[in-house]
Formats: sequence, C-alpha cells, structure tokens
Amino acid sequence: MGSTNLPQSREVYYLPLNDAGHPDVPGGYIYLPPPTDPAYIVRFAIEGTSSVCREGSLWVNVPREGEKFNRHAFHEYKLHPDFSKTLFIDVPMHYAGAFAFYTTYTPLPDFSSITAAAPTPTRTETFYFDVSPKLTVNGIVLPIDSLSIFSVISKLMGEYPKDWERHLGGIGQREYNMVHFTPLMQRGSSNSPYSMSDQLTFDPACFPNGEENVAAMIKSMEKTHGLLGLTDVVWNHTANNSKWLEEHPEAGYNIETAPWLEIALELDNALLQYGTDLAKYGLPTELKSADDLQRVIDGMKPHCLDLVNIWEYYVVKVARDAQAAVEAWMSGITSADSQVDGAKEWSLSQKVDYLRSNALAGANEFAGRFDRKVDPHTAAALLTSVFGHGTAGGQENALVAMTQWLQALNVPFYKEYDADVAVIKQQVMDRVRYLRLDDNGPRLGPINKEHALIESYFTRLPLNETTKKHNPKALFLVNNGWVWAADAMRDNAGSSSRTYLRRQVIVWGDCVKLRYGKQPEDNPYLWDFMTRYTRLMAKYFAGFRIDNCHSTPLHVAEYLLDQARDVRPDLAVFAELFTGDEKMDYVFVKRLGLSALIREAMQAWSTQEVSRLVHMHSGRPIGSFGIDRVSNTANRVNGSLSAATEIIHNIRQSPVHALFMDCTHDNEVPAQKRDARDTLPNAALVNMCACATGSVMGYDEIYPKLIDLVSEPRLYHSSFSDHEVKIGAGRGGIGRIKKLLNRIHTYMGRHGYDETFIHHEGEYITVHRMHPKTRKGYFTVAHTAFPGYGEGHGSLSPVHLDGTKAKLIGSWKLDVNVSDSAKQAVADDKAFLRGLPSSVSDLFGVDMRVKDNATVITMPSHFPPGSIAIFETWIPTMEQSDSLDQYVTDGASEAFGDCSLVDLNFILYRSEPEERDGSDGKDGVYTVPGQGQLVYAGLQGWWSCLRDVIRYNQLGHPISNHLREGSWAMDYIVSRLDRMSKSKVYSSLLKPAAWLQSRFDAIRKVPSFLRPRYFALTIRVAYDAARARGMDLFNDNIQNGQEFVQDLAMVSVQMTGYMGSASLNPFGAVPSMAAGLPHFTSSWARCWGRDIFISLRGLYLATGRYSDAHNHIIAFASVLKHGMIPNLLGDGKLPRYNSRDSIWFFLQTIQDYTKMVPNGLDLLKETVDRRFLPYDDTHFEFDDPRAYSQKSTIEEIIQESMQRHATGLSFREANAGPNLDMQMKDDGFSIDIHVDWKTGMIFGGNQSNCGTWMDKMGESDKAGSKGVPGTPRDGAPIEITGLLASTLAWVADLHERGLYQFSGVTKDNGQHISFKEWAASLQRNFERCYYVPSDASEDGSYDVNSRIVNRRGIYKDLYRSGKEYEDYQLRPNFPIAMTVAPHLFTPEKALTALEQADKHLRGPTGMATLDPSDLNYRPYYINSEDSSDFSTSKGRNYHQGPEWIWPTGFFLRAFLKFDLMRKSTKAERTEAYQQITRRLEGCKVAIRDSPWAGLAELTQKNGEFCGDSSPTQAWSAGTLLDLFYDAKEFANQ
Repeated sequence: MGSTNLPQSREVYYLPLNDAGHPDVPGGYIYLPPPTDPAYIVRFAIEGTSSVCREGSLWVNVPREGEKFNRHAFHEYKLHPDFSKTLFIDVPMHYAGAFAFYTTYTPLPDFSSITAAAPTPTRTETFYFDVSPKLTVNGIVLPIDSLSIFSVISKLMGEYPKDWERHLGGIGQREYNMVHFTPLMQRGSSNSPYSMSDQLTFDPACFPNGEENVAAMIKSMEKTHGLLGLTDVVWNHTANNSKWLEEHPEAGYNIETAPWLEIALELDNALLQYGTDLAKYGLPTELKSADDLQRVIDGMKPHCLDLVNIWEYYVVKVARDAQAAVEAWMSGITSADSQVDGAKEWSLSQKVDYLRSNALAGANEFAGRFDRKVDPHTAAALLTSVFGHGTAGGQENALVAMTQWLQALNVPFYKEYDADVAVIKQQVMDRVRYLRLDDNGPRLGPINKEHALIESYFTRLPLNETTKKHNPKALFLVNNGWVWAADAMRDNAGSSSRTYLRRQVIVWGDCVKLRYGKQPEDNPYLWDFMTRYTRLMAKYFAGFRIDNCHSTPLHVAEYLLDQARDVRPDLAVFAELFTGDEKMDYVFVKRLGLSALIREAMQAWSTQEVSRLVHMHSGRPIGSFGIDRVSNTANRVNGSLSAATEIIHNIRQSPVHALFMDCTHDNEVPAQKRDARDTLPNAALVNMCACATGSVMGYDEIYPKLIDLVSEPRLYHSSFSDHEVKIGAGRGGIGRIKKLLNRIHTYMGRHGYDETFIHHEGEYITVHRMHPKTRKGYFTVAHTAFPGYGEGHGSLSPVHLDGTKAKLIGSWKLDVNVSDSAKQAVADDKAFLRGLPSSVSDLFGVDMRVKDNATVITMPSHFPPGSIAIFETWIPTMEQSDSLDQYVTDGASEAFGDCSLVDLNFILYRSEPEERDGSDGKDGVYTVPGQGQLVYAGLQGWWSCLRDVIRYNQLGHPISNHLREGSWAMDYIVSRLDRMSKSKVYSSLLKPAAWLQSRFDAIRKVPSFLRPRYFALTIRVAYDAARARGMDLFNDNIQNGQEFVQDLAMVSVQMTGYMGSASLNPFGAVPSMAAGLPHFTSSWARCWGRDIFISLRGLYLATGRYSDAHNHIIAFASVLKHGMIPNLLGDGKLPRYNSRDSIWFFLQTIQDYTKMVPNGLDLLKETVDRRFLPYDDTHFEFDDPRAYSQKSTIEEIIQESMQRHATGLSFREANAGPNLDMQMKDDGFSIDIHVDWKTGMIFGGNQSNCGTWMDKMGESDKAGSKGVPGTPRDGAPIEITGLLASTLAWVADLHERGLYQFSGVTKDNGQHISFKEWAASLQRNFERCYYVPSDASEDGSYDVNSRIVNRRGIYKDLYRSGKEYEDYQLRPNFPIAMTVAPHLFTPEKALTALEQADKHLRGPTGMATLDPSDLNYRPYYINSEDSSDFSTSKGRNYHQGPEWIWPTGFFLRAFLKFDLMRKSTKAERTEAYQQITRRLEGCKVAIRDSPWAGLAELTQKNGEFCGDSSPTQAWSAGTLLDLFYDAKEFANQ
C-alpha cells in the first residue's frame, strides 16, 4: 500500500452546524484570516444524523485550487448519515473573498405509527463567511489591521507626475502604506469627483497620458514609496451630463422604464413653476423669516398641487368604471365567483371590501392618471348577485349602486392622497428652511432660476441628434440622493416606493441614479459598462472604497466585486455604509466580504466619546482568553482518515472590522470642530487602535477647515511633500510625529498586537496595546483638546504598569496659531491649500519609577491639551513569552499518559462529599469568592467555570478577579494531587501533579493581570489531556463517537472511584459506582443495586470497562439473598433487600455481559464467596463465621434467583423498624413475591411498600401521607414482566446450547417447568393482560375494564395491582419491556404505544413519570415542601409527573428498535436514526451546558430545572450510551 505524506501540522477553523444546518458561531459572523500556504482548512462539523443529513448535501462555493470563483458554482459534499459520529467536511481556503454555503435535504417528517407522505426536499438559507485578503507591498505582508491609509481628493493633487510624485513621496515618508484616491475618472459638469461623466476615462487634468500615467503611478507608489492604491468605486449613479446616458437613457430610471415616477416628475415640474411664479401670487421671493416660509408652503396647494391634480393618480375614475361594470352586467359577461353568493344582504363596506380585494387593478403603482381600475366583469358579478341578471329596467339602479360603491372605494385613496400631500408639504418646508433660513445651511438668498425653490429631482436630457431617437419620456431621468433612515434593501426609485413623490430624497442634482434591474439581462449595456469600469479599477488598485454602499443594490455590488476579484483576488474592500441598523450592516459585510467599514473619530463630541470609539476599535482587552486547541487525534474527514497534528481554532465572535479615520474628506477638521491642538492626540489615539486606520490630506498639515470637494479650485500644499520627514519636533504640522505613529501602528498590526487596555480620566486617555504572547507593547498618554479648556484642566493620576518596564520614546505638544489673521493668511492663498501655522515641541519631565515590581509613570505638570507621550513597554518575566505559551501547552499528554480511569476520577471530578471522604473531612471543593463553590474539586470543576469565561472573554468574572489577587487556586489544585499521589492506589498522579506544579510555578512569575489567561490555558490543556487519556482507555465505540457520546462516557469516570466510606465488599477499598452526584456518593447511599445494573451496560460494557462491570456483578452476586440482590449494598455489611426489580436488572446485565464482552460466557462459571448461605434467609453480620463461608458460581446464582421466585418469596426485612426506615409502616417491611402460573407473571408488593424504581414513600405527618407510598406499583409491573421474559428466553437458549446446566425450575406445587414453557406462558398472556386497544370494540379480546380506561393504544403499567385504576396509567416503564423482550409485542401495537408516549410523556430531556391527563399528575417535585397537600407534601409526587431522564434511554431504544422493524431501505433506516437524533437535542444541550458535565436525575414539567434533583446521575447517561451501542449493532446488521 502506498503512503501519503501528510503535513506535520495544519491550521483548522472549526465551523459547527446545528441540527437545522445553521452555523453555530457566536454572533453568526464568520471572519477568517487571509489564505495561507499551505492552505488552512475550514472544517464543517455536522452531527451524523442531524436533520440536514437526510438525503443531505452541503454546498460550498469555495473554489478549489486553480479554479476561478463563480458565485453560483457550488461544490457538493454528500452528507452520509452516521448516528454515532460527527461528520467532518474539510474545505481548503486558497482565496480571499465572500463565500457562501447551504445545505439541501429532505425534511424529517413528524413521527407516525402509520405510513405518512414523504416531505418535499428543501434547503437552508444561504450563509456566508468572509476571508480577508492578503495584501503585500515590496514583499511585506500587510494585514488589514496594519493599514495606515492616507486619503486625497484626487483633483487637488495637481498634474501627474510632477505634482503627484512630490505628494506621494511625502505620504510615503510619513510611513502611510496605502493611499485612498477619490475617483480618478473624468468628472461631470459639477466638477465633483463622485459625479463621473465617463467611468472609463481617467481625468485628463491629472493624467495627461491617461491610463499610461496611472500604471506608472501605481508602479512608483509600490516600488518607490511603499504605498498601495485604494480608490473609490461609484456604482449607483453617474454624472447628469454623461454622454453615454444620451445613447442609453434606459440605464437610468426614466418615465419610460419607471412609469410610476411620472407623478413625481409632474410634481417636480409644478414645484419649479410655482417657484418661478411666486411674485405673481404675491408671495415672497426672498425668505427672511419663518412666516415668509409658511406663506410659501400654504400657497403650494392652491397654486401648485391643485393645478396638476395629482389626486387623479390615486383614485378610481368612478363614472368610467361604473359604466363599464354596468355594461358588462347588461351583456351578461361576468366572472364566475362563488364569493359573491348572498351579496344582496351585504353591507356597503362588505361590497367595497370585495371590490378592493378582487376587482381592483393597479393598486400598488402610479402608472398614470386613473390607472387604478375596477375590473368590469368582477364588478358585474357583484351586480348580478345583488340585482340578478342585467335588464334594461334595472340599468339605472345598477349604475347608481355601482357609483356609490366606487365612491366608497375611493375614500381611503383620497385619505392616502391627503397623507402624501401633508408629507410633501412638510418635506419641502424642511428643505427650504435648511437651504434659506438655517444658520448652518447655505442661505441661498432669493428664489430665482439659479437657486430655484426646490432642488429638482430629475435630469432632463437635451434634445439632440442622439436623444431624439428615443421616446420623449425616456429623457427624464431621476437623480440620485439619500434618504433619512432608509431601508438599505429597498429601491427608493422602485415601483413600491413613493420616496420621490413625497420629496423625501436629499437629492444630488448632478447625479443620475442608475437602474440595474435584477440581473444583467435587465439592462445589458449598463451591466457591461460598469463591469468594464470595475475591472479597470481592479487592474491597478489593491483596494476599493464603495461609495454609498448602503444605496448600491446588494446583488449589483456582489456581481461587480466578483468581477473585481476575478482581476485581483486579494482585493481589500472598504465601504461607506450607513444603514442605521447593525444587523443590516452585517448583511452587507457578509455578502460582499467587506474588509472594514469606515468609521470616523471626528464624529466624537467629547473626550468620553473619543474614549468609547477608541475602545470599540481597540481589539481584545489585555490578558484576554484566547485558547486554540492542538489535536493529535485522527478524524474521519470527507470520508478519509486524517492524522496530521492540527491547531484547531474555534471561530471567535467577531465585530464588523473598521477603518478608523482620524478625519475623512467629509469631516470638519479639529480646527473647526474642536480645538486645533486636538489634531495630535486624536491622531495618536486612532493609531493605537487594533484596526486599519486612516487620515486625509490636510489633517497632518492642520488645514483650517473642511475642503469643499466640489467647488474648491486650489491645489494641495504640504511641507512634508517638499522636505525629508524626520521623527520629532518641528513646524508645519504633525507629520513628523505621524511618521512615528504610523510606524508603530503598522508594526503592531503586522505582528499581531491585538490586546489593548484603555483608561479614561477627565480629558486624558491612555492606551496600552500589547502582543498576546511576547507581551511587548506600546503605551500612549493623550491629553485631548476640546474647546473651552485653555492650557490645562487637571492632571493625570500616576499610571501603574504592573510587572512592566517602560521606555519613553517621546513626549510632545502641539501649538497652533488660530488667530483670525492666521486663518485669513491661509485663505488669501488663491493657488494652494495650506495649513495653519503650527509647531510640535518636545515635552520634558515625564517621571518613571519602579515600585513594587511596577513601573509608575507620572506626567509632568506642563502637559497641556494637545499633548501626547509614547512609551515602549515589555514584561521582564515574559521576554520569552512565546516559549511560555509553548511550555504551558507542552508535555500534558505524557504527564497524564499513565493515568487509569480511576485516577481520572480524582483528577477531573470528586464532588464535595467525595472530597471530604478522601481527606478525612479536612478538604472540600474549592470556593471562588464572589462566585461560590465549584461543583468538583478536580479539573472539570475549574473547566466548567472557565468555559464560558473563556468563550465570552469575561475578564471581570469573579474567578478572573480571584486569580489576579493571588495563587491560591493553583496551590489548591497541585496540593490535592500531590497529597493523593502519595497513596498506593493513586501513585500515577505524581506526573500530573509535577506537570501542573511546574506550569503554575512559571505562571506565578507573570504580572497578576495576565494570570487568569495563563491559568485558564493550563487548565484547558490539562483538562483536554486528561479527557484524551480517558478516550484512549475507552473502546472504539467511544473513541470514534460524536462528542455527545464521549461526554456520556466520561460520566462513567465521574461515577467510579475509591471511597473510604463505601466499597463493593467489606474487606477493602474497591472502586465503586455512585448512583449520582453529589447526593448519592458516600456510605450507604452510594451503591444502589437497581441503579448500578440499569447503568452498567452503558457506562461499563458499552465503553469497554469490562473489569469494572465484572467487579460489580461479582460484588452483588456475593450478597444474593431471598433470590434477590440488595437495593442498597452497604459495603456488603448491611445490605437491604426491599426492591423487587433489582434482581431482574441484575440478571439482564449478566446476560448483556455474556453477549458484549469477549468470552463473556466464562462469567457463568466463575465462583463468588457468599455473604449469606444459599437458599437460606437467615440474617447474620458480615463478620459471622458463616459469612463468605460458601461459594457459588454465577450460573448457580442465576438459578437460585429463578428458583426462589418460582417457589415464592415471603419474608420480613432484617432489622425492620424505624431504625431501618423511619417513614415506613410496619406492613411495608413485609416482602411477598409469587408467580401466577396461569400467566407466568411475577406478582409482588403491597400498598404499603414501593419495591420498584418508583420508590418514594410518603413522609408528611401534616398531610397524612407518612408511610403511604406515592407509587406502590404492587401487582405485576410491566418492566419486571419484560425483564423476566428476557431472562427466560436467554437461559432457555443457553440450556439448549449446552451452556447452562439447568433446564427450568420447580414450582411451588412441586412440579417442574422448563424455562421454555415458562417463557411460552408469558408470551401467550402478555398482550392479553397488558394491552389497552385503540378501539374499544376490541376490549373483549383483552383483560380490560373499559370503564377505567383513561387512554387507549397503550400498554398498562401494572397488572392486577391493589388499585385497579393504577394498572391503566400511562407511564414510561413499558419501553423497558419492549427493549429487553421485543418478542412480547406486536410491532404495530408497540409503535402505537410508543407514539402515545412520544406525544404525552416525552419532555425536552426526560420522560414524564405519569400521563398529564391523569388526575394524579403533579409535575413539580419539591422535597422540602411541608404542606398539607397529600399528593405533594415532602415530595411524595417524585414519580407522579416530574420528568426523569433515564427512562428516555429505554424509550428511544424501543423507539428505534420497533421503527427499524418496518424500515427496509437505507433512506428509511436513516430516517429512523434521525427521529432519535431529533429527540436527543435536549439531552445534548443539557450535558453540554451542565457544570456537572452530566445529565440530571430529573426535571420538572417541560424540562424546567428541579432544585432537588441530583445534577448528574449514572443511569441518565448510561441508558443513552445503551442507545448508541444498540444503534451501532443495528447498523452492523
């Protein structure tokens, strides 16, 4: 066989999908790093029989290596169902971009005992994940978060190359690494860069040689200046004088392509005319007050709106449509419609509603005047119903009636019109007020042709040789603009929008809105033209900034970005996105693969707000929990076995990434909005953020105000473009310091400095940014400068950097001359834009001292607003921190590699009673101040606490605070292992103790603020190593099983350990199984016969713990007495025999052992020492000479059990009385069991005891329930009958095969009966006695009292009990019989009964212990309740409705078994497994979320938490492991 060379290690990003196929990722946004070489893996993880695996496929449009990306080309990965496993699908990531996936599947139908119709195949919604681009310049990789971007208004740069090269040199010198250019293409008549007239021609004023110049510029930028190019792309509009529009007016929304806009055009024309005619109407043409404005608005209706009669677009033309309806009625041409039957009796509103719903056309669009019409034939049908068939004599009445109806139909349309008119008037009023009256508006002056009353919403193309060939309506094109709080997914010029009619658009009169339609075929020229433009931009530029992304149709942006990435796969994409909704932002980001959204520091109005913005963009807090897993285990991936070492990254919750600008070309500058001196601290704070950052030309130079990018004629000037830029103080702006800030920012971004701490104090902000491993960092102090604070406002408290050394890089202040004369001098330069006179000066006096292992920084007294100080920091004890991370994670597998499962019980678990037991009461479980006691002393206790702390990075959690305060937790963990390792049985704990000690010793040296992170890392590694060791010791079923199966298997480790107060025999310590934690852990309460043998098959046999299974079987066999095993083992010293069912679960377990364990039948010949004498009920103490004086084989133990039951049992419990059970009545201590040989069933018990698992005894004197069992279950419980039948069939078969020496038993009358005969008797009578038929007419064929039946189609819980109605109660016990003795059941009847239980008993995790329709149903168990309620006081309703988890395992085993009996095809059998998977969801969530890492004993109704339940119970996990074992066996069959 050939060998495959696998890489030594690879990175995997783990992407789990839930049962519905949705990504199970915090926040839902999946953002991945740039592609690597070799490619990292995205690993989809899908549970093997989740709903989407039914005829399922995962579809992913990630291209394979060498393929081109096609958004619509999805690779199919078949989902091959496997009940026991998780499916892994690995997708290598070779390219950046936005990728999609979904699943197709056939939905799982609701379970039915009869054949149901197959559901229709379906698919999930489409989900997305984004892969960041890999940007490089001169061989240096620049992650997105390392970008320092410089923005320029391209037309102000001058001519290329002479002006441009100077400026680019200055930008490069300041160590920016990317330049953002506003559009470089030929501009339209407005001269705005964003209003392009020809998207395929570069601006000749800047680039005389066109594309040749651009190519040379990009080459020079990258090779000479170390700069990447970024340009705006504008996809949603074009200049209103674009010549290509004249050839292709269909590219816009014109009255031909968008006829619904005609009403808006008519209004626009009318308003323009109204503005021209104001003087004619005696209205003011220059608005000087609000009263003037109000007069103009009041005149709109009579002099404008009423003249154009736009109401005609809203209403039905009554006379026309009434006449047409009557004519159709008269001609007999009507629509057949039964809805109008009885219309003669209808009210007017009913008739109008009928017409509105059935006859009205054009209700949603304004396609023309009176375009809303009533269909005459439908209206005629209504007339026929009211008046009969049309006659000449009735014509007039019909016309009058129809007229009345249509007038009523129009009423809401007139209201609609009135409402829109009100909006129109308000919008016009608000806009005119801003333009002509507001202080912050342009105050345009008189209303005239140059400055009309309104801004026109339409471009009117000139009539020329090109345009005259078009329909005249095509020459009116709607302009683009923006709308307050608009829905980003809605087309504001579309047919369903009235935005243009209502004048709600803030219009850009120089830009025509482009109309793409839904696909390229809808507007071929436009799509092709914009594709060529986009590909041209991608040819030269490493990044795009999508202008007005929120108003660009999403499908258009997707298409054009696909085109761009086809040219340049590693394209960075930034966006100006203002949806007003964070969720909508995510939609754009995910679907477009946006690298970052533009965010602006100058939006902040105070120091506090600046601090908030910096915090938002600063990455994770210092000391964050960020723990990836290293896996050396093999996984089945895409059908093949993968065995490479893997670093597995759990995909973290990710915010939308930001490009955080200190100022943009749209913002007012600090000299306008704040104090000009804030230019420096604002820049420093932005550059300390862990995201892409940016600035704009003029910011470093300290331009006095925002540049008008439309009308500004002057060119840029910058002293940094003309001289060498050296870091330090100087005149002419902050460029010299910006060089340092950019250098630091880029360095931190490139090397992963992604942890930050921000402190805000008054007008000071400090930022400390640090590498998560090396712990090197940079620390900045900034004194902001907002107006009104002069030269100072308070000082900064001394800064303590714990465990950290610091070196001052520099401290500076900025002074700016903001005098009127300085501003005027700058304004007087008519050729160039210049900055205000300014200087950056060195500041001295920063004091740094070391105190108590901390650096204390005190700022000088003179540190005025506009000052900054920058420090380099490091942690001496972590200068080799990379090796600390490595050290903490290395060697764990070896340290835990010799541990046994019992060792792991101590390492991982041990509840409070167990820990006290093991330390002679000295030590318990650890208590975390502010949180409380952990659930376990071992690593699971710590991990359960830390799991969510790590996932949600809860550095303020009590455990994080506690770890920062001291090393007590570390001392505790090591000391308990060290102490126990000195005992002989726990010698293997030496290595884990030493490993933890050495790691904790290293962690003690790190600063306290880092201690939580490294403690959590150590615990995670140790926990994973211990758990992995457990997996190694389990069998293949568990090792290769899904995580849920492995979690269940670990419950066997939880439950099995050494106890000083409990053992399997009285002569020494033997590991024993606890029934549950922490309630059933020690002394007499630990080992319950019934619980152990319900749990053992799953916890021991199904996991491969055969030795532990053997030990428990032998231990209980040794104490057989009365033909029974004890309910309570009591070490074998004081066993108590009061459970009638325990022996049958014991015998079933022996049967399972012989079938599941290799050479398991050898068990039958093994001998055990008998605690009591065989066939002798005499009681004596364990140290009596008779104790353990005789031996029996397991075969003989089995036979004694069968024989004693055959002849009948009648005894009184040893030591009966209050000392044994203070609640029980005297007759409850009497145990009577016999066989009814007519049926073969075993009967027993009485109304004063409770000998099955439903064993709650009444305890309340107040309620009168003391000594009265809640559920006596005397008679023949169905599960005992089933277990008996299973045992009889087994031993009969063994006897026939010569493997069991006994053929049968002797009855109480002395007659011999073979096991086969006994089994046959049960078979004949079982359904006759237990089944309650669905059809009452069949009752005669069964032993049924029809008057008592509560629910049909079920199996009785009991047969012939002391209270007849209790026989007929629906409880979850019959599935036990179904599971162990399916031959007793007719499959069709079994499925019907299971369906009933599924509907009425099954809860989210457990099975209701009583039918909710039963009068005794009490689903809330509160053991402490001390009421007078007979049913519930002192928890007497323990088994009268609360939902127990362990019966779920038997229910699902029976459910699967009988469902599979009727399934023959692979698809049908898969469905059966999926039905089980669906019903396990609650248990999976429960064990995953439980701090106890187990399944509870019970819950209240509908899975509600029960405070009195044991939080983890052996049988709850064990019976579900049984289910998975069965499933594998069925699959093998």
